Amino acid sequence: MAGWVGLQELLKVEVQQRQDEDCSVDGFLERIEAAGDNQEQLMSIYAELSALEPKVPNLNEPNELEKIRELRPEGPRVLPNELTADQWLDKFRGAWLGRAIGCALGKPLEYPNFMSGSDGRPGWENVYLWFKGANAWPINGYTPEFSTAEDEYGIKLAPYGLESTRERISYMQTDDDIRYTVLGLMMLERKGREWGSWDIGKLWHEVLSYKQVCTAETQSYLNFAQVTHHYEVDGAPADWGQKQQWVRTYLNPYREYIGAQIRADGFAYGAAGQPELAADFAWRDASFSHVRNGIYGEMFVAAMIAAAFVESNPLKLVEIGLSEIPANCRLARDIRQAVEIAQSTEDQLTLVQRIWDAFNHYDCVHTNNNAALVAASLVFAKGDFNKAISTSVLGGWDTDCNGATVGSIIGASLGASQLPAHWVEPLHDTLYSEVNGFHPIAISECARRSCEVFLKLKEQA
Repeated sequence: MAGWVGLQELLKVEVQQRQDEDCSVDGFLERIEAAGDNQEQLMSIYAELSALEPKVPNLNEPNELEKIRELRPEGPRVLPNELTADQWLDKFRGAWLGRAIGCALGKPLEYPNFMSGSDGRPGWENVYLWFKGANAWPINGYTPEFSTAEDEYGIKLAPYGLESTRERISYMQTDDDIRYTVLGLMMLERKGREWGSWDIGKLWHEVLSYKQVCTAETQSYLNFAQVTHHYEVDGAPADWGQKQQWVRTYLNPYREYIGAQIRADGFAYGAAGQPELAADFAWRDASFSHVRNGIYGEMFVAAMIAAAFVESNPLKLVEIGLSEIPANCRLARDIRQAVEIAQSTEDQLTLVQRIWDAFNHYDCVHTNNNAALVAASLVFAKGDFNKAISTSVLGGWDTDCNGATVGSIIGASLGASQLPAHWVEPLHDTLYSEVNGFHPIAISECARRSCEVFLKLKEQA
């Protein structure tokens, strides 16, 4: 049962994932290629891949929350704050707007030539060439629909992102980066603090269609359908712990990709000022579809978002994010390296080139390289909204995801009243999510509801 791609292509990605997990995978790619479309042979090879043991057990990257917390650094689990009701609401509007703005900037660029590069050029260079060819460099507005780079270099925008181009944008068009933020809000409105990964699966099956999920989410969505039924709605069954591991790993080579990382925001908003609680919510969500660094990516981002409501120093925000994940996991090491690069680089193009060179061994939608770019963009920008979102999108890879995450963080930090009008006004306070009740909806209404949920959870605590 394949999902995101056919079985042969899925197994090729699984080989890389098993290699990342320090297993010996010599000869597997050749065997997969030789198997062609023979499903029986491919599944036999998959069984062998699944049975591989790492050369050395990785004790630095557990999946369980208690063990993750045992390995995390010291950090502020709750941040003191003295915001008024109006200030809180402004922060929530800033977070929702910032996420929408960053996502819309990156959405037309979420296409192979910008994400992975083309003709020997890295993805970031193609982003630069597009804006330069449109007389829109340096980036200070939405992506132009037309550029001389199309004829000169054969670069094309994503056809599904054209509604977000400078010439057409009039709202936040539907996108998974916005859709999952809506789902996070829905979960907290319905369940408060009392929910887990089982509830995530149920919510997805209720409100998301098959075509609305990608990579790891596609595989876990399909797998969950095998272990549940329509009438099972009153909480997770007793054996969910055993089933959960199968749901998030079976035929799911994307279990450390960026999918969970982009789902953090709606949960983090409900835990504003409380990075530990935000990371807890993120762990519950990510554990449905991801393992290890895939989980840590959502926890890292959620902690930063929650902290950004009351902390404005980008370096401190990154440190707070790191304080909620294992100190010696691969993601933490990559983030620390990205911060060092950002602190030692003054030029934007040089920065993204150095980040690309350091982390492009990962897939363009892996957690680690994209999280590294997010952290570097925040530290490099030093609180400048335009510089932060433009750097995160300029860097290539998952352009709309990174723009959305950085926009959410710096938007929460600055508040809506401090966001540049030329970014805010084209959205006309409107987003479309392809989720019932949120298609369309005012961005300000989403912010109001997130603020309401936050205050309610705070009272309960």
